[in-house]
Amino acid sequence: MKLKFLCIACLALFAANVKSQTQDSAFVFSYFKGNGEDGLHLAYSEDGLEWTALKNDQSFLAPQLSPDKLMRDPCIIRGGDGKFHMVWTVSWTQKGIGYAHSDDLIHWSEQTYIPVMEHEEQARNTWAPEITYDPQNNLYLIYWATTIAGAFPETQINADNGYNHRMYYTTTSNFKTFTETHLLYDPGFNSIDATILPYKDKWMMVLKDETREPAEKNLKLAFADELEGPYGEASKPITGDYWAEGPTVSFENGVWSIYFDKYVDKKFGMIQSTDLKNWKDVSDKLSMPKGIRHGTVLKISKKELAKLKAVKP
Repeated sequence: MKLKFLCIACLALFAANVKSQTQDSAFVFSYFKGNGEDGLHLAYSEDGLEWTALKNDQSFLAPQLSPDKLMRDPCIIRGGDGKFHMVWTVSWTQKGIGYAHSDDLIHWSEQTYIPVMEHEEQARNTWAPEITYDPQNNLYLIYWATTIAGAFPETQINADNGYNHRMYYTTTSNFKTFTETHLLYDPGFNSIDATILPYKDKWMMVLKDETREPAEKNLKLAFADELEGPYGEASKPITGDYWAEGPTVSFENGVWSIYFDKYVDKKFGMIQSTDLKNWKDVSDKLSMPKGIRHGTVLKISKKELAKLKAVKP
């Protein structure tokens, strides 16, 4: 009987802690504007729907890497060390990506160039890098899309400047040393903009089908037992009759929310699901800063948000 009461008390305490954490948290969204020339932008939200730009929509970090000095597709996660780790696209044509870390999203480390595809003579680009942290193995998976000229001829066409992407990856535990680059996922079509997160005892990938002829340009899902794969067959499209890219995902109160860039329509979209099979478009409920391009959503504490709000342009 005492054990039963103890278990009930533990459950009550757990529920109270979860409620407390929910009340003491907010969302932040990293993004870029234009071509990414001025760097990292941040917005915040209390409910995940109404978003307000921070620092009067001025940049928090100016890009320093590559001849192009761009900071496109900024992906930020909170790592196992409690720090914020960010990767981004530094150029349209470089064979590496940018990296920096921060304790508060305000003050950033020196920017580092990670030459993830420099070994590949025929690599044309390294676009839209992302990071996923595996706490069980204390490992970070960094992955991105690259076109290697001559690879995957079965899906090669001339449209879209002849790009024919697949997803590649490296791993690290410290962002100083990295494993050899490998192919992460070949779904059998031109693919880009993947993001990976845990789902039950598996890993879920959301990615863009970049096929141009006949046009797909939509988001799909794929699953794997291990973070490094292999990932199974891609699902049917989960987005609608519009071109979508740059997905980022949150999971709150049993609801999956996928934010994405409706880049042809020059606005943002959002779909939601409780089972990853039936999706509802709630884009009409979403309010984002003007001119926002895609990035990532993550949760921070109210205390961290207060410090961000205090930053002046």
